[in-house]
Amino acid sequence: MKLFSSALLALVLASGAFAAPNPEITRSFHVKEVSVAPRGWRKIAPAPANHIIHLRIGLPQSNFAELERHLFEISDPFHPRYGQHLSKAEVEALIVPKKASLDLVDGWLASFGLGEDDLTRSSGKDWIVVRVPISVAEKMLNTKYHVWKYEDTDEHLIRTTEYGVPKFVKDHVELVQPTTLFARWSKMRTTIHFDKESFFEDKVANFFGLKDSHRPGDLSEVDASCNQTTTIDCLRDLYNFADYEPKASKENAIGISSYLDEYANLQDLKSFYQEQRPEAVNSTFEFVSVNGGKNDQELVQAGIEANLDVQFAFGLSWPTRNVAWSTAGKPPFRPDEFTSTNTNEPYQEWMDFVIGSEKVPQTISTSYGEEEQTIPFSYAERVCKSIAILGARGTSMIFSSGDGGVGDGSTDPNHHQCHTNDGRNVTRFMPSFPATSTAVGGTNNIPEEAVFFSGGGFSDYFSRPEYQSKVVEGYLAQLPEGMYSGLYNSTGRGFPDVAAMGRRFRIWWQGNATSIAGTSASAPTFAAVIALLNDVRISQGQKPLGFLNPWLYSQGLNGLNDITKGNNPGCGTQGFNATKGWDPLTGLGTPDFGKLRKLLPAADYQPLKV
Repeated sequence: MKLFSSALLALVLASGAFAAPNPEITRSFHVKEVSVAPRGWRKIAPAPANHIIHLRIGLPQSNFAELERHLFEISDPFHPRYGQHLSKAEVEALIVPKKASLDLVDGWLASFGLGEDDLTRSSGKDWIVVRVPISVAEKMLNTKYHVWKYEDTDEHLIRTTEYGVPKFVKDHVELVQPTTLFARWSKMRTTIHFDKESFFEDKVANFFGLKDSHRPGDLSEVDASCNQTTTIDCLRDLYNFADYEPKASKENAIGISSYLDEYANLQDLKSFYQEQRPEAVNSTFEFVSVNGGKNDQELVQAGIEANLDVQFAFGLSWPTRNVAWSTAGKPPFRPDEFTSTNTNEPYQEWMDFVIGSEKVPQTISTSYGEEEQTIPFSYAERVCKSIAILGARGTSMIFSSGDGGVGDGSTDPNHHQCHTNDGRNVTRFMPSFPATSTAVGGTNNIPEEAVFFSGGGFSDYFSRPEYQSKVVEGYLAQLPEGMYSGLYNSTGRGFPDVAAMGRRFRIWWQGNATSIAGTSASAPTFAAVIALLNDVRISQGQKPLGFLNPWLYSQGLNGLNDITKGNNPGCGTQGFNATKGWDPLTGLGTPDFGKLRKLLPAADYQPLKV
């Protein structure tokens, strides 16, 4: 893809390198999407005509239904094809768009003077990225872009609330972004907090009328200090893998994704290892840059999210091979300055990169997310298809469930944003996105209870999958009749799936030890356990676990510690309660490595002809 400086851009525009579109081709448009800007975003001005934007054009994947069939067969521990994951080439054969789609979309782009040298295609050819000025994007999509400002911050985005495509490509383009996607990727809704007892126990818990549940509990197997500080040793004891020594550390791998100028610092990692995992003190991690992602090692640039993920995911799974991706793409636009690049969606950039890689870590943890309703359904669906693609290749995708309880995390009922974003402004719980991975909620204390901020609920976008129907319907059946009627989708996909400790994590950040909390801590903890279970299988000549949920909701169920205390308040309610069995705070429970190890499928089956 060609890159333009500001001066060169002006020259190109003046010379007509972006050709005037053929009026016969662009005269008749099909409206592709109409949306309402999420609450908090205010339109302030027309977008500058010469501002550069990267348009991501998603083409229909030719045979995703077949890929999905493969995914569920190879992820079902009772199916003869369990563990027979697809290769990169096999996946791409199922997702490559039909030739008609490729040709027609190429023709549409060519009508604006955009040839092959101006395009970037994903490995599977199902995404095309073009870099054009706003003036061209508006003609291509029959729309008007504006600058939008988020009311509580200085964040700005260039977006529209409606766009179309020429009718002759309407069936060959699934979506184009950035258009209607208002996700606040500048923060990626990181689910992390400085862990201060006065904040967590007094300001928040007392606001909701909760009593302080901090108590010692049964500490026969876990050191008493673990109720004040969560360390590597605490988690290894709590989740029963203190004595396990990885045997396939070179063949197995765990990965952590970082975005938006979040850098994992090696000096902090060394300090952390010296304190909590001294045998790992001379180890590091494999750094991979995505789209120009940096690896700034100045101590003052250390990212607290990246440090947490790397220190605990890699420390718990050491010496398993590890990978840390750094993806550039913080939207740089400000209305008073011209910026020659505007890579608005770092998450999809990362997805494309990983899917296009020949080798992918068997376990990946991500601690970033967004409120589901801020994501256009077309975009949400494509992201979840990307997660399915990685699952089909044998990767376990693990996400934090969010820190808003059933809401947006606001402790003030007068300021929470628990309302629909469809123009009706109806009060509604706020499920997080994405909903189709393995979502990890949070716990607190020993014995474990659900931590009050654990994100949980039911998707408004995605229906409940068969593998969780029995346990989720069992939970709903015991709720009082009419409880929270209209506040959630009772037929939606329930989350989280599992949970792990989410409080008092002692990390090193910018040269000092500090304590943090959030399901951002829970996700890499659970991911480390899965990485070690993959080590067991790989060391025995078997395939990794891949997409976890069908196994977790069947054979793996008895290897999880059921959490039966706690609730996740939000939206002016007490939220849902933790109960026996699955619940929308802690899912099926927290991991017991020793038990889960015994419940692993005994062997991979021989592949069938498909």
